[in-house]
Amino acid sequence: MSQIFDWVFAQYRDTPTFIILLEMIGVIFGLLSVWYAKRENILVFPTGIISTGIFVYILWIYGLLGDMLINAYYFSMSIIGWYFWTRKVDADHFIPITRTNKLEKKWSLLLFVSAFVFVFLVYTLFDKFNSWTAYVDTLTTAIFFVGMWLMAKKKLENWTYWIIGDVITVPLYLYKGLIFTSLQYLLFTIIAIYGYMAWKKNLNKSPVTLLK
Repeated sequence: MSQIFDWVFAQYRDTPTFIILLEMIGVIFGLLSVWYAKRENILVFPTGIISTGIFVYILWIYGLLGDMLINAYYFSMSIIGWYFWTRKVDADHFIPITRTNKLEKKWSLLLFVSAFVFVFLVYTLFDKFNSWTAYVDTLTTAIFFVGMWLMAKKKLENWTYWIIGDVITVPLYLYKGLIFTSLQYLLFTIIAIYGYMAWKKNLNKSPVTLLK
């Protein structure tokens, strides 16, 4: 066990202490955000805003431009989602969880392609295609763009995108030496699976409270 801890902390040997602390804080709030999302709790958004704000800064330092942009996007979509989730269908009930319709599926595909092309151009502009991680980052960014958009709209399928993106992201961050963040995405994957099942049970049910 001690060898595992030695290996984990060896990855941070040359990392400034404040970056390590920021990463850990970002991870904690990120986990809280996904946990609240699973519970259909409105606190998913304020906790997500704190986490994504921290990771925008960290990812800029590490040169993961795609993930930096996705976190900036999460930040803005959290504000939009916060507003959308608090809308009511009547005096007592809030917007329910629903499935994507045909039009939303087309928009999801368009958003995926647009995000992929945009991040690809950003990497090209800054000449950052110097590692396989840049190509993986471009793909996961496009996946997460769609996932966040669907979550803000309370669509069940958002979890499918999160699961796929999280599974790909775990080895990416492990390779980059961001061990705590890699573990975070591993936990994200597990929570996302349970999140899908929980949301499926509440499909088309309008909640009377968003604090659960």
